[in-house]
Amino acid sequence: MRRRFLAVAALSAAALTLAACSSDGAEGSDGDQSTPDGPITLDYWAWGTAQQPMVEAWNEAHPDIQVVHTDAGGGGDSSAKLVTATRAENAPDVAIVEYNTLPAMIVAGVAADISEYTGDLESEYAPGVWSQATFDGASYGVPQDAGPMALTYNQARFDELGIEVPTTWAEFAEAAEAVREADPGTYITTFAPAEFGGFAGLAQQAGAEWWTVDGDTWTVGIDSDASLEVADYWQDLIDRDLVLAEPLLTPEWNAALNDGEILSWPAGLWAAGVLNGVAGEMAGDWAMAPLPQWEEGNSSVAFQGGSAVVVTTSAEYPEIAAEFAAWMGASDEAAAIQIEQGQYPASLAGQELTLESDPPLLMPQQEDYWAVAAEIAANTVPEISWGPNVNVASSAFQDAMSAAVQNGTPLREALATTHEAVVEDMETAGFTVETD
Repeated sequence: MRRRFLAVAALSAAALTLAACSSDGAEGSDGDQSTPDGPITLDYWAWGTAQQPMVEAWNEAHPDIQVVHTDAGGGGDSSAKLVTATRAENAPDVAIVEYNTLPAMIVAGVAADISEYTGDLESEYAPGVWSQATFDGASYGVPQDAGPMALTYNQARFDELGIEVPTTWAEFAEAAEAVREADPGTYITTFAPAEFGGFAGLAQQAGAEWWTVDGDTWTVGIDSDASLEVADYWQDLIDRDLVLAEPLLTPEWNAALNDGEILSWPAGLWAAGVLNGVAGEMAGDWAMAPLPQWEEGNSSVAFQGGSAVVVTTSAEYPEIAAEFAAWMGASDEAAAIQIEQGQYPASLAGQELTLESDPPLLMPQQEDYWAVAAEIAANTVPEISWGPNVNVASSAFQDAMSAAVQNGTPLREALATTHEAVVEDMETAGFTVETD
């Protein structure tokens, strides 16, 4: 169903707010595509600790194609800036785009069709991963990293408090209660109201499908029964003061984490790298385990995050830009740097390389880290669909969930508010929408 996206989007793109810049951006791809006579420079927007060392490795190996890396912010921030820059005709040549925002980047005329340059790469990826950057049979990016969800936890504190690593979400709730009883100043985890991707992943793990498309009709299921059950689960933990309901990665949160007062983070496999950046002195205390299951025996998990390297429609030399994108996404050299930084490569070769690699810096003692990661990745939910207005959904979710936590109103009502905002936006844009 993902591959029908462009055919459907083409019917309504003119009505989309983002589409106003698509024609301007497309002109860039019609420029001089010949090989330049001398050295060239590519501008590359990307966030994350692995990007700069990967760019440095590329530059050392390719003296005639030098890349300038800019951290333009992560996720939605970067995508919004890409749309604005494309409209102003000063977008970079290459950029990282999260899988869930790539549909909007295509409609907005930011991401170029690079199928003619990536035909040999498809075999380098599992079908479910390659499809994250492929729409209507066309390739719009080279997958770089994957974020299957796992449980990153403070093993030292779990052991100190006598807490077993939970294998189901029911056990996780019991463990949350046990942590609070053993140490009233400590929480097993955080419910972060602004974490759209994390909640979406947990809902998808429970069977929710937030966007699907059949022919020219979209179905939106953000307030589906499965999603509401996930909201009710976290509502119960918040109401019983068993989880800390506040934003992640603030100075206060970082301090509590370093003090051993926040003990786990259900998130993508990239969490090890993020936590090492804010709590590097705790290396050796942390470990990773499979995400708890909603239904015992069902080990499926969803992606949280993961991104592709896209060539923008503003690129002066799209073929050369695509060469760089392919190296960043599928080369062993780039994968080795990703692994060192705690990211999980999207390519099959990169994933195999993890099995020969040291664990992430945060958990050097966990010799089976990458074997566990491979098992988790093998059980990801296939063919997850994202809609054309994930940016609207993310913004509405963050506002509604934050208000619910602050005001003590039900999380399920915040989901309903998000659902309504998404449907209204799609209908205004001209899409035919049904609700789940």
